[in-house]
Amino acid sequence: MNDIILTGDRPTGCLHLGHLVGSLQNRVQLQHTYKQYVMLADTQALTDNADNPSKVRNNVLEVALDYLSVGINPDISTIFIQSQIPELAELSMYFLNLVTLARLKRNPTIKNEMQQKGYDENVPAGFLTYPVSQAADITGFKATLVPVGEDQIPIIEQTNEIVQKFNTLYSEVLVYAKPLLSSTTRLAGLDGKAKMSKSLNNAIFLSDEPDTIAKKVMSMYTDENHLKVSDPGKIEGNMVFNYLDAFDKDAIKVLELKEHYSCGGLGDVVLKKYLIEVLNSVLEPIRTSRKEFAKDSSAVMNILKKGSENARIVVAKTLHEVKNAIGVNYFKK
Repeated sequence: MNDIILTGDRPTGCLHLGHLVGSLQNRVQLQHTYKQYVMLADTQALTDNADNPSKVRNNVLEVALDYLSVGINPDISTIFIQSQIPELAELSMYFLNLVTLARLKRNPTIKNEMQQKGYDENVPAGFLTYPVSQAADITGFKATLVPVGEDQIPIIEQTNEIVQKFNTLYSEVLVYAKPLLSSTTRLAGLDGKAKMSKSLNNAIFLSDEPDTIAKKVMSMYTDENHLKVSDPGKIEGNMVFNYLDAFDKDAIKVLELKEHYSCGGLGDVVLKKYLIEVLNSVLEPIRTSRKEFAKDSSAVMNILKKGSENARIVVAKTLHEVKNAIGVNYFKK
């Protein structure tokens, strides 16, 4: 276990199928091979939710329940809350001196997210500088691998720029990180027009009950020109088939359905009912596990407390090395 992995999510809502098909499944597998730290990035979530902190606070437990229910094991993965590691904030302050405002504004990930949120010059400073905070998160644990989507690669690149500048100016303390890309493409939302998210009201959550899933699937975008059962239907861009490709283990069955649909004679309702069965078979064990963990929320919070305490020890060691390198450890022990 030479490689260290840092991964996590912003606790702004429960996790959904888009998380499951990509990052969550990867984390469950990776924890058996690497030393893995899983972060609830509540500090980062506050950069654009400062006016609604309860949204972040309340979802810390919800996301933790999602983590545990899919199989992230706190005995082998360290699950922690970002805000409970004050050393990360101190690292961020030192790193901010190594980054220019112009460089932050050039970060493609930041530029895209600012555009999506309608920010201009009124962007919160915390939001603009969150790549620096992420650099602190990554280097604080000396993570060598960071599971990300392609849109997050610029964050890793900027982290490594900070690592290079720090090591050049001071001492070879920090470690370079590599992105670990998922082999699964991002799952689109139910409407087929954007990524899945709570804010867009186009997501199926891991905690959704069967009747909720049925209602959402029946509203799913398929082929607007498939007006009659006898009409040939389009496969490309059809969200039902996208979800079947992602979650149905019976690839031959899915291929047969595609051929039938494209030739005509297969209705959307029949197809959607089949997808409902598939999704419920995937989510039922997760729902059951989640309900068991939810019976004792204090135990879940204790897991986060213990994980945060262990994580803090690791980051404190890195911070000590960083302060020694800069020369601001005035009262060394």
